[in-house]
Amino acid sequence: MSETLSIIVIETDRDRTRVIVDSLRDAGFSDIQVIPEVAGLARRISESNPDLVLVDMASPSRDMLEEMALASGPLERPVAMFVDRSDGSLTKAAIEAGISAYVVDGLKPSRIGSILDAAVTRFHMMHRMRVELETTRRALEERKLIDRAKGLVMKARGVDEDAAYALLRKTAMDQGRRVADVAQALVTAAGLLT
Repeated sequence: MSETLSIIVIETDRDRTRVIVDSLRDAGFSDIQVIPEVAGLARRISESNPDLVLVDMASPSRDMLEEMALASGPLERPVAMFVDRSDGSLTKAAIEAGISAYVVDGLKPSRIGSILDAAVTRFHMMHRMRVELETTRRALEERKLIDRAKGLVMKARGVDEDAAYALLRKTAMDQGRRVADVAQALVTAAGLLT
């Protein structure tokens, strides 16, 4: 996996940057880009569109942590953050911001590869969960919408629930649309008429 990942390293200290890049190369990573300042960070990361972002911070503040997290796009890609010192509230803020790996005093060259692999794995797991949650949320909203449309059809046509759904389904099939789309159109039209 490591040979194929493109990584952006965010580090302002040259000596630490050298240690990080050497450690990444030793771990088998080859596509590495360093961003030595935080000005324009979000734009530069977006333009490069890396597979992973590695942030090294000596002693972050809560505001700096949130800014770095948002700029590095933790919902778009794995972000591993290495800090020298932290406390419980910073760890919580990092996790809530979507950081895939938040490692305190852990930038050890021998561990960097396994930590980044864990960050990538955790990111993909969380991404799947977000997609599943959104799919479930959308299905629930569509179900509510279809139920409202069935109620409108039942009232207007004097039919039972099964007949109302059958009519919605037949209309959707005849128009080559989804039942939820027909239901949305019906609810919208009923809203305009009342």
